[in-house]
Amino acid sequence: MATALPTRDRLIESARYLFWERGFAGTSMADLLAHAGVNSGSFYHFFESKEALLRAVLDGYLHGLRPMVVDPAFAKTEEPVGRIFAILEGYRGRILQTECRYGCPLGRLALEIDPENRPAHKLIAENFRGWIAAVRECVTQMKNRLPRNTDPEALSTYVLTVMEGGVMLSRSYGSVEPFDRAVKQLREHFRLLLDARKRNK
Repeated sequence: MATALPTRDRLIESARYLFWERGFAGTSMADLLAHAGVNSGSFYHFFESKEALLRAVLDGYLHGLRPMVVDPAFAKTEEPVGRIFAILEGYRGRILQTECRYGCPLGRLALEIDPENRPAHKLIAENFRGWIAAVRECVTQMKNRLPRNTDPEALSTYVLTVMEGGVMLSRSYGSVEPFDRAVKQLREHFRLLLDARKRNK
């Protein structure tokens, strides 16, 4: 790994990559140190444990969500439904770029990290809530076009569930097709919701 970054940042970047590639349990301290190009003394100067490094990675995801995922998608269109599907299109791109090896790093960690590790799961949940909140912004903007009994939080959570499930299936199948099918059905769901409001006017 390039050594231009400060030591702490190199450790976080290495952990982000290795936790995604091998999982948290599958990444040893030796792996982290070798990938970051640092020694154990430098590691413990910044982090008290591998779990502390994990929390720093999760905090980085949280702060990077808006500039790295949401803002680029929102810049493509001002139309609320279009923005939701622009976010999903970004994940489709990652699936294709990694030849269907991409797995949402948060989804992987959510499944792998022990439930007893509440500090880590709290940060994972905060990341998911941030993702849901970005979608909810779009849902709220079009609330007058949706059926009156639509629950914005539930609908936004459903979008996240479709994304996570589609990414997981595509990685397992080695094909983007499951993701595309899931997103196509989500589009149909939004179409039905919007049509239902029109019919009830």
